[in-house]
Amino acid sequence: MENEQNTPSQEAPAFDVILASGSPRRRELLEQAGVKFIVRASEVDESLEPDLLDDPPEAAKKLAERKAGAVVQEVLAEEYTGVAMVLGADTMVVCDGEIFGKPTSLSDAKRMLRRLSGRTHEVVTAVSVWMVAAPEAESLSIGFRTFADASAVTFRELDDDEIADYLRKGESFDKAGAYAVQGEGAKLVERVDGALDTVIGLPVERLLDEFPDLRPSLE
Repeated sequence: MENEQNTPSQEAPAFDVILASGSPRRRELLEQAGVKFIVRASEVDESLEPDLLDDPPEAAKKLAERKAGAVVQEVLAEEYTGVAMVLGADTMVVCDGEIFGKPTSLSDAKRMLRRLSGRTHEVVTAVSVWMVAAPEAESLSIGFRTFADASAVTFRELDDDEIADYLRKGESFDKAGAYAVQGEGAKLVERVDGALDTVIGLPVERLLDEFPDLRPSLE
């Protein structure tokens, strides 16, 4: 048998990690950080109360909490036992105080990109972390903490042909602000001030700093 005593290996956290998101981008960011997790997304109402529309960080935090909370409810309904950390996240693009969500049409995506052209906007990603301890099905404790991280993104000046060419690539329609900084959308960006992973959709470094138990350790 091969002796592996001296071979470093990643040790998983002593709890289940559940990513409450179907986003491939968030999954890739966690995988790159070496975090072991499973994906379990749930559909939630993403409409916002009028007062939250004027406060994007709080709006993003509220939606992140809804997403994580919905998965927590589903897990508990299955009489889960053990300890779990459930991660919910929401990303918003904000320009002149207006929240840009996912475009609803081609013309909406074009409108967003024209507004962002040659300007600096803010990308806010909120993360809601829920800890669920259920040593037995009838014994339960839950706690959660939510934070928001922001980065500034400056676009190049874009002409109509560049916008049309980018829209033809098909990246826009499931992305807040109608662009993907980790894809072809990187060519639209002049610079990013702040964490790039916040713009992509999950501020992993801050998450690991605030919840160090998530960090894989080496034996």
